[in-house]
Amino acid sequence: MATLTRMRKTVEDYMQLPDDLRVELIEGEFFMSPSPGYRHQSIIVNLVRLLIAYVRPRQLGKILCAPFDCILSDENVVQPDVLFVATHNLGKIRERLFGVPDLAIEVLSPYNSERDRIVKRDLYLEFGLPEYWIVDPESKTIEVRTIQAGKWQMHAIFGTNDELNSPALADLRLPVREVFE
Repeated sequence: MATLTRMRKTVEDYMQLPDDLRVELIEGEFFMSPSPGYRHQSIIVNLVRLLIAYVRPRQLGKILCAPFDCILSDENVVQPDVLFVATHNLGKIRERLFGVPDLAIEVLSPYNSERDRIVKRDLYLEFGLPEYWIVDPESKTIEVRTIQAGKWQMHAIFGTNDELNSPALADLRLPVREVFE
């Protein structure tokens, strides 16, 4: 009896897809997502606005948002909702980012929260992402994790009454309530 095996997809396969698809390549498989809803997009816009206001005057790097490819390997291309690339890593950006950003932020959606909380978190750990934020619109919290000794460590969980601080962005005091407005 013959066993069917699925061909693993690569960056080359990914680059042949139409530009208007929201697709990520994780461990050689395509994962599609519908376009995000209003609340999800509103949170992204707020995060981008707040982070650019902090990063740009200090010339710390660049803030980008999805859809923007982070090519981690030949079988892994992700599109964090928001990402920060520090000035000293800007050389990794051509038309896409080749490697991990210095900070990746994912806003949870009902249809893909497991992918962000588990699959992408583990993938980011494997590729050495220094800092990962998970934004939960339901609980109005932002979970900040960093890698220590090869494992994710919880830096903090911030609620709407808090000011988020970030190991990747020294002295940042981000009012969480403004993220969810």
